Amino acid sequence: MQAEGQILYAEHAQDILAATLDLMRSGEPCALVTSLNIEGGAAREIGSLAVISGTGDMIGYLSNGCIDRDIIHHGMAAIDNGQLKHLRYGAGSPYLDLKLPCGGALELVIDPAPDLAGLEAALAHLLHRQKTVLSFAGRNGPVQIEYTPKPALILAGRGAILRTTAQLAAHMDFELHLASPDFEDLACLEELNPTTRQSMTSPSAPIDLAIDAYSAVLLVFHDHEWEQAILMQVTQNKPFFIGALGSRKTHAMRVERLKQAGLSETQCAQIQGPIGLVPSLRNASLIAVSALAEITAKLPPFQVRLPSS
Repeated sequence: MQAEGQILYAEHAQDILAATLDLMRSGEPCALVTSLNIEGGAAREIGSLAVISGTGDMIGYLSNGCIDRDIIHHGMAAIDNGQLKHLRYGAGSPYLDLKLPCGGALELVIDPAPDLAGLEAALAHLLHRQKTVLSFAGRNGPVQIEYTPKPALILAGRGAILRTTAQLAAHMDFELHLASPDFEDLACLEELNPTTRQSMTSPSAPIDLAIDAYSAVLLVFHDHEWEQAILMQVTQNKPFFIGALGSRKTHAMRVERLKQAGLSETQCAQIQGPIGLVPSLRNASLIAVSALAEITAKLPPFQVRLPSS
């Protein structure tokens, strides 16, 4: 058995599946690790994934550092012997020397021969912004987990708040879509590798926004004439969050203009303003943190264990 390697802290199922498929297609042995059950507190949620390579690297994590090295050890053993492995940590575990500080229990399965076609199909669904279901071998039969696409942030605006919010959102692993009338802003943010970048040519010109139930829309314009066409469009598509920069007075004026343009009271109520958990901020970095915290509070769940049939 080789020495254990490094842990790369990827989180979303989409990234773990992509890494697993890269390893499998390259012919490198690997094992997929899945959290199947949690009792009490836990650092990660049910359905959390990690993949262990034959060199001992792990992409993803199942704890906050207290058991991940031991999971790698068991994963490499599973790769060596080719056998599925169930693990339990915490209450009722045979590994009495490995404590979970949160006081709960965690059950995992390590699969050294995951289903290539099943993983490919699941990843394709997530990349196409669709939910997907994966089945894992539990102790008492199959366990099905439903996974949702990465949350997307459709961010439009200009200046310091746009740049700071985009940078922070990229670090938070949002699928990032940018739109701005300022070419320099878009050029500056190119290093973030956004999924899309759009140059806005006039306040009334339509822009191509791929919005779904896993998308948040955030407008950070100080020149609010750029907002209306976007807000008229996005309220038809029901993202999980819509927000626009500005004071309470600015938001009241915004809503009145939108009603005059044809939006209903219900549609206008979808738009959050002022944005952020903390009101009346004047610092771009703090506004970005406050707004993204509000969006995070409304995120749909990334994965859910489905009830047994």
